[in-house]
Amino acid sequence: MLQLPNLLLSFLLLLFSFLLLHLLKTPKTNLPPGPWKLPFIGSLHHISINALTHHSFLSLARKYGPLFHLKLGQIYFIVASSSSTASEILKTHDQIFAFRPTMLAVKTIAYNSIGIGFSPYGPYWRQMRKICTQELLSSKKVKFFGFIRDEESLKILEKIGRGSGSTILKVNMTEIFMDVLNVNIMRAAFGKDWESNRERFLKALKEIMMLLPLLRLADLFPSLGFVISVLDGSRGKMKNARSEIDVILDEIIVEHVIKREAREGDGEEDFVDILLRVKEKDEFQIPLAIENIKAVILDILVGATETTSGTLDWVMTELIRHPEIMHRAQLQIREALRGKTIIEESDINKLDYLKMIIKETLRLHPPLPLLIPRICSKETKLLGFTIPSKSWVVVNAWAIGRDPDYWENPESFNPDRFKECTVDFMGANYDYIPFGAGRRICPGMAFALAGIEHFLALLLYHFDWELPDPKVFDVEEGLTGSARRKNDLYLLARPYYPILDK
Repeated sequence: MLQLPNLLLSFLLLLFSFLLLHLLKTPKTNLPPGPWKLPFIGSLHHISINALTHHSFLSLARKYGPLFHLKLGQIYFIVASSSSTASEILKTHDQIFAFRPTMLAVKTIAYNSIGIGFSPYGPYWRQMRKICTQELLSSKKVKFFGFIRDEESLKILEKIGRGSGSTILKVNMTEIFMDVLNVNIMRAAFGKDWESNRERFLKALKEIMMLLPLLRLADLFPSLGFVISVLDGSRGKMKNARSEIDVILDEIIVEHVIKREAREGDGEEDFVDILLRVKEKDEFQIPLAIENIKAVILDILVGATETTSGTLDWVMTELIRHPEIMHRAQLQIREALRGKTIIEESDINKLDYLKMIIKETLRLHPPLPLLIPRICSKETKLLGFTIPSKSWVVVNAWAIGRDPDYWENPESFNPDRFKECTVDFMGANYDYIPFGAGRRICPGMAFALAGIEHFLALLLYHFDWELPDPKVFDVEEGLTGSARRKNDLYLLARPYYPILDK
C-alpha cells in the first residue's frame, strides 16, 4: 500500500506529465485573441450553460473582437462575428475552409457523412452538390412541386377552419407548420409511396432531430469520444435511430425500384426516382449506391423540416408582436389574391412586402444561428492571425444580422429596411447570410423560401391572428442547433375568407 508522500509524488508527476503534454500540443502561433484557459477543459467554463451558444459567442466577441479563438476540450475553435471576418472565411479563403469536421451524430446517423451537408470537400462532394442543384432542388423542380404546396396548404386551411364550431379558433402554429412542411417535403421526396410509412417515419425522424444537436462532449474530446458516447448513452440511441430510419428508407426505395422496373407510375419523379435514375444512368465519375441515396434524402429531410418550420414560427411571432406590420401585409395579400384559393408564382411575385417581412425575420432569426462548422484544412493566415490546421471555424450568422455597424437599430423588426436594399439570400453580401455563403451555401434555399412564402401568404389571407392572452407572450429561443422557439406558438385564428369545400 502506497504511503501518503509516495501517493502525492505520483499525483504530482502525473499532473506535471499532463501539463507538459498540454503545453507541447498548444500551437506556438499568433492565434486570434481569446479568453484564458484551464487544463483539460480549455475555455469551456466561459460558455454559460444558461445561455444559448450564439449569445455567449456574441458576448465574447464584444470583449475579444470579431475574430476570437476558444479551446473547447481538445479542439481549437475560431469564431467569426462580423461581415468582414465572415467574408475572409467564406470568400477569400473559402477553399481552405470548405471542409467539415467529423462529428459523432453526423457520422453515426447520417451514413458516415456521405450526404450533401457534411461530406468532405472534394470530387464526391462536387458531384453530389451538382446532382442536388441541377436535379433535386433546381428552380424548375421547385416550380414543379408547386402542386404539392397547393394541395397540402388547402388541407391545413381546412384543418384550422374546421377545428371548432366557434368563429375564433385556438391553433398550435408550431404543430401546424411542422405538419405541413413535413408532408410537403416527404411528398417531394417519396411521392405517394410514403403514406403507408407516415407515422413510423415521422416518429423516427423526430427521434433523429432530438439526437442531432451538432456538437457533443464526445466531439470536443475526440481521443475519449468513444468512451464518452458509450457512457452517456448517445452512441446506442444514435445507432437505434439510424437503424429504424434505415429500414423505412430501404422499404420506400424497394417500392420505387419495383415500380420503375414495371414502368408503373404517372411519370412524375420524386427525389427517390431522380436519384435512382441518376444511379441507373451511371454517368458520373463516382457511381451512386443505395447508401448514397439514403444519405442525400436524409440530409434534405432533416434540413428542410427543422429550419423552415422554425422560420415560419418566427415570422408569425414577429407579426403578432407588430400588428401594424401584419395588417399592412394582409392588405397587400388580400388585394393580390382576391377571390383565389390557389396561389400561383405570379401572385407571390407581387407580394413585395411579404418578401421583405421574410427577409427581416431571417436577419433576426437565421435558420442556423451558428453556421455548420468548417475545418481549416491547413495552417493559414487570417487578418494577421495564424489559424492552426484542423481547428474548427464557426460563423455567427445571428450576431452578423444584428451588427450595429451595418444595421440601423438592429434589434428592431423593420421590414422596410429592405425596401431600397439590394441585399438578397444568395450569400454575395456578408452582412446577411441566413443560408450561409460560398461553396457550402444551402442548396435547398429556393425550395425553403417557396414553402415559406406560399404558406405564410395563405395564412395571412384567410385568417386574422391574435394572442390568446395579450398579456402573456413568450419569445424565448430553444436550446437546439436551429433557431426554434423554446415553446410552441399558440394563436387565435379568426376566419376572414370562406374556405371552399372540395
